[in-house]
Amino acid sequence: MVQLSTDLAALYPRHLEHVKSLYRQAAERVDRQGVLIAAGTPKSAFLDDYTYPFKVNPHFKFWLPVTEVSDCFVLIRDNEKPRLLYYQPEDYWHKPAEDPSGFWVEHWQIEPITSLRDAHNLIGDPGSLAFIGEETNIAEDWLIDCVNDETMLNSLHFDRAYKTPYEMACLQLANISAVQGHQAAEETFRDGGSEFDIQHTYLSAIAHREQQTPYSSIVALNDHCAVLHYQHYEFLHYHEPDRHSMLIDAGASCQGYAADITRTYAYRDGLFADLVLAMNEAQLSIIEDIEIELKYSDLQEKMHLLLASILKHFSIVNMSPESMVETNTTFAFLPHGLGHFLGLQTHDVAGFQQSRKGETKPAPEKYPALRLTRPIENGQVFTVEPGLYFIPALLSKLKQSTEAKDVNWQMIESLMPFGGIRIEDNIAIHNDKTVNMTREAFQQ
Repeated sequence: MVQLSTDLAALYPRHLEHVKSLYRQAAERVDRQGVLIAAGTPKSAFLDDYTYPFKVNPHFKFWLPVTEVSDCFVLIRDNEKPRLLYYQPEDYWHKPAEDPSGFWVEHWQIEPITSLRDAHNLIGDPGSLAFIGEETNIAEDWLIDCVNDETMLNSLHFDRAYKTPYEMACLQLANISAVQGHQAAEETFRDGGSEFDIQHTYLSAIAHREQQTPYSSIVALNDHCAVLHYQHYEFLHYHEPDRHSMLIDAGASCQGYAADITRTYAYRDGLFADLVLAMNEAQLSIIEDIEIELKYSDLQEKMHLLLASILKHFSIVNMSPESMVETNTTFAFLPHGLGHFLGLQTHDVAGFQQSRKGETKPAPEKYPALRLTRPIENGQVFTVEPGLYFIPALLSKLKQSTEAKDVNWQMIESLMPFGGIRIEDNIAIHNDKTVNMTREAFQQ
């Protein structure tokens, strides 16, 4: 198994030089000599003085691991040390941010600011800058006229697909953290915990507040596993005869990078437990077939064939696997895409983008939910997450189709209380090798 270095201090300087180069080239494309990136500012709820949890601009945290301090700016100019305009107001209602510390600080010129006016006074000639951020009113007030330029963003987003060794290290460490949460969650499930109990066990194990996770955890018990993005945490404790299954799709963050892992568990042996094992083997088979230059959409097609073989093997559908895929019967059991890019964002950018100019290739008509149509290349990190679900709305449509006669509806009825299965690993392509970050973390 390929081992990734996780020495962030050693890896960060080259990452920073790489990011400098990307933004310098992007700025040159729009005839600018520098870039100002806003971290973002907290937003208040409607008619309220309470703010939503702060989420930093991904372009900001691409440069440095400052993820929870709002109202900062990164300022880059040609041939200058990158500057962090770091927001530390005088405030007795809230605790101001601590002074920056860590492996990255020595590579930056850090200038404390207490207000937007301070930042404005430090940026120099606004006409030479491009601005990237949500707060476009700031750019307008400061007379910066190149704002979130599409030419720049297309170039930067395309190259975000190629992770530096530093980024891969952050993603591997995020996987290690998330796996600790998954292992604790399984224990709580088997001990009879509710969805709410399992979620809090998970957060405690990874030492994250809920808002620090890269996405809201999906913690689903029994038939809730059939809801692809199930969004609740029920307090209900199922008695042992009624405890069937758990699907947990939950991640963790490291230096602003996301892990995105899903596991499904059967509470007891039986048909559903056998299906979980079969799906696990199918997922590993897909990962074994990953090759440089292979189209990711080809993996999607292969996964539907494997799923069809499972449905046939377990006598759930009495059709040949090829016929199931050809007639789109498998869609009723797997309506989502196989995976997506992973990085600074859980669903990282540019999955459809084919060049720095911004040309895109949409998802195949047969698989409209697929989020990734680029060929597989070195440096990419993506998920592989096949599923098998018993979703009432989709099965109802299948029941009205000509293929309904070949479906074992009695068996499906027995599987409905289990909801479904999803198994998701995070995969890196490093030096022409496939690295399964998630399985690596489970082995530690």
